[in-house]
Amino acid sequence: MSDCIFCKIAAGDIPSNKIYEDEEVLAFHDIRPMAPVHFMIVPKAHVDSLAHCDPSHGPILGRMLLLAPRLAKEQGLDQGFRTVVNTGRGGGQEIFHLHMHVFGGGDRLPHV
Repeated sequence: MSDCIFCKIAAGDIPSNKIYEDEEVLAFHDIRPMAPVHFMIVPKAHVDSLAHCDPSHGPILGRMLLLAPRLAKEQGLDQGFRTVVNTGRGGGQEIFHLHMHVFGGGDRLPHV
């Protein structure tokens, strides 16, 4: 989508602090971190949210979930991390391009 900020980041039109990139996904540090380590994993193909996924999205969702622990470890999160996928306005989603937050480090994260 031409007006989607994550599509523009994935296309290289907007710079980001990348930590991983392949042909299908991109991971980069959040510009408003909620923890000492906070990055996002986004598919390069635009999908509005998790609620817009169907069985055809299974491989990319699996890829994102399997990439999270590897990147978390590389970013120093050896003691654990949290993953969050905000879905829809009511779920706190602000940018309507599917993305997974991965964060941790520092003091213990509150339980949810």
